[in-house]
Amino acid sequence: MVVVTGQSKASATPDDAMSSSDAEDDFQEPATPTATQAGQALPLLPQQFPEVVPLNVGGMFFTTRLSTLRRYEDTMLAAMFSGRHYIPTDAEGRYFIDRDGTYFGDVLNFLRSGDLPPRERVRSVYKEAQYYSIGPLLDNLEDIQPLKGEKVRQAFLGLMPYYKDHLERIIEIAKLRAMQRKARFAKLKVCVFKEEMPITPYECPHFNSLRFERSESEAKLFEHHCEVDVSFGPWEAVADVYDLLHCIVSDLSARGITVEHQCIGVCDKHLINHYYCKRPIYEFKITWW
Repeated sequence: MVVVTGQSKASATPDDAMSSSDAEDDFQEPATPTATQAGQALPLLPQQFPEVVPLNVGGMFFTTRLSTLRRYEDTMLAAMFSGRHYIPTDAEGRYFIDRDGTYFGDVLNFLRSGDLPPRERVRSVYKEAQYYSIGPLLDNLEDIQPLKGEKVRQAFLGLMPYYKDHLERIIEIAKLRAMQRKARFAKLKVCVFKEEMPITPYECPHFNSLRFERSESEAKLFEHHCEVDVSFGPWEAVADVYDLLHCIVSDLSARGITVEHQCIGVCDKHLINHYYCKRPIYEFKITWW
């Protein structure tokens, strides 16, 4: 007679126990989350705002209604105070916006009653409207001076190839020459011409343009580069050379660069036959300190 003796779990070999444990781990169900873990997993409740909202914008204090901040749905302010985002508060309980508050009052005045800032603050308020994504304020500001005039100016400059690149080149050349000479100022030659073709005493241009008088093959005979540092042109618009010079000086001045300019003659380079280049050459003097 054969006697079979059962073996208890306690008497299992270490290897068997490990194998059993590994098998249990492979099929182990996720543990039930604790109350603490469940609380952490829950989404935060929407932030509640009072009807009258105290604000601290970069250290400047304002008070306005919640409905004013939510006036236009597609703005940063409406999103910030929608309850979906957490807005920190300062020690006095004011809701803090980390932004210079100098022109925030103008933004609030528009949200309250549609008031627009005086002309001298239009550009600055426009930047704030861009930051807070207030489309209606941007549209209104673009319709008044000086931004309305700036749109017209930019439309003209859009005809100018590499305008911004040429401005950078003027600055770099002037800086390099001043540093090399250890001088307070630097001079460079700039050509500004509206017409692509040369003008000579032997020609009688019509309608202030010579383009239509020559074929494309003939036009190539007159292609050349004036001996200057930077050259602007040509372009087709009513605005003339003096208008472009005004743009160049204004844009350099807006970057804090002091610039003077004067016409010092024309290129006068001989091309073919009796044709000479008559593009005006200007001397730009940039003072660094």
